[in-house]
Amino acid sequence: MSTATHLHIVTNDDIPDRRKRLGRGLVWGSAGLMLAVGLAQLIQSLGWRDFGFQTWRPTLYAFCLWATAICWAQVLVRGEQGKRTLFVLPAALFVVSLTIFPLLFGLIIAFSSWNLSSPDGRQFNGVGNLVQMWNDPFYWNALLNMVWYSLAIILEYAIAFGLALLLNTQIRARKFFRVAFLLPLMLSPVAVSWMIGKSMLEPRFGPLSRLARLFGWENPSFFGTPEMARLTIMLMDAWTFIPFMMIMLLAGLQAIPKELTEASRVDGATGWRSFWEVTFPLMLPVSITAILIRIIFKLKLADIVINVTSGGPGGATDTVTSFIFREYRDRSNVGYGTMLAMVYLVFIIIGMTILMKLAARVTGPRT
Repeated sequence: MSTATHLHIVTNDDIPDRRKRLGRGLVWGSAGLMLAVGLAQLIQSLGWRDFGFQTWRPTLYAFCLWATAICWAQVLVRGEQGKRTLFVLPAALFVVSLTIFPLLFGLIIAFSSWNLSSPDGRQFNGVGNLVQMWNDPFYWNALLNMVWYSLAIILEYAIAFGLALLLNTQIRARKFFRVAFLLPLMLSPVAVSWMIGKSMLEPRFGPLSRLARLFGWENPSFFGTPEMARLTIMLMDAWTFIPFMMIMLLAGLQAIPKELTEASRVDGATGWRSFWEVTFPLMLPVSITAILIRIIFKLKLADIVINVTSGGPGGATDTVTSFIFREYRDRSNVGYGTMLAMVYLVFIIIGMTILMKLAARVTGPRT
């Protein structure tokens, strides 16, 4: 067989030390320049010294220079192996620029006093926003509301599982019901807010309010008391996202081999026992995945609250996201709002990490 038909195999090149030193020098030199420019702009933003920078573009240009130097250095130091790295490295550096830099800028804003209505502009205030957050009862009330909203996922999961079991059986018009149950998921939360919260639940002329009067509720007010308002928001959000959990659970049910359920029936396990000992354990990985994704969606709950109640009455329906939104929109408090968002992000990361570790332990192999 001729060598021309062989696959091209990348081998380690014999790269001279001078070329390697040049590549490393490019990386470290460009990195030092980027850090120097970034530090200078940070010092200027804190008001300690003026270096004449008008915008943050010099730091962006220094990052682009550093990224180019890293890509070039891969070829200089590693040869053909470095060329293979260039298929992934530019995309990775681009992702870093879209995540790391906004996070750093957000941290700078979070430790600043910046109200858009103030003529003084942004000023560094250290931990002032953290102190304000610690003494802000409305923020902690919003966090407590998120706990209640998240606990409601347990009931949502039970309803979604029941619907998935129903649609997995041989019932009439099964395809129609599958599409019908998915309709709420096709609507945006803003549409749900106006269609249900502002129209159907309107106290005087809303259809649901009139129906409530027929059943003896003289003055129906779905958002008049804190408990009722919170419950109504939960129901509206559940109506929107239960179909999402249902379709995931239905897909899991259809993936269960029929031989397993038939074998359980032969062994005498029918009804509830078959579900608890066969179906539910097999559905545990899908169930945990659906619950975790639903928690992520729940932590971002804001659209319905903002459009229907604006957090009222008295902050009873407020979520952290809606509260932060009002800090930006109503109070123009960019610095404090960014600090709240950063702290909320830390809470989410810690909470989701714990939940994912617990989920891995539950679904992991048992010895």
